[in-house]
Amino acid sequence: MCLAIPARITAIDPSGETATVALGAVSKNCSLALIEGAAVGDYVLIHVGYALNRISEEEARQTLDLMREMGVLNDLQEAPTAAPSSLTL
Repeated sequence: MCLAIPARITAIDPSGETATVALGAVSKNCSLALIEGAAVGDYVLIHVGYALNRISEEEARQTLDLMREMGVLNDLQEAPTAAPSSLTL
């Protein structure tokens, strides 16, 4: 089973090819090769280093809430801004 994690874009490199995304205190670089028109502040679904598509902040919050209910993100206190330090995007 594959799992994509909602995260917020905090920076985009000048080439527009990669972005820094954050879920709470966890920040990672990811490729933007699979989506167009991404901007800082957008929420995206991240899977194995790629942003798969943009989603609304509400959809990100709902997804993180469901993941918390399932026990996948038990340490999350607030969706979508807080995350356990061990979370891998």
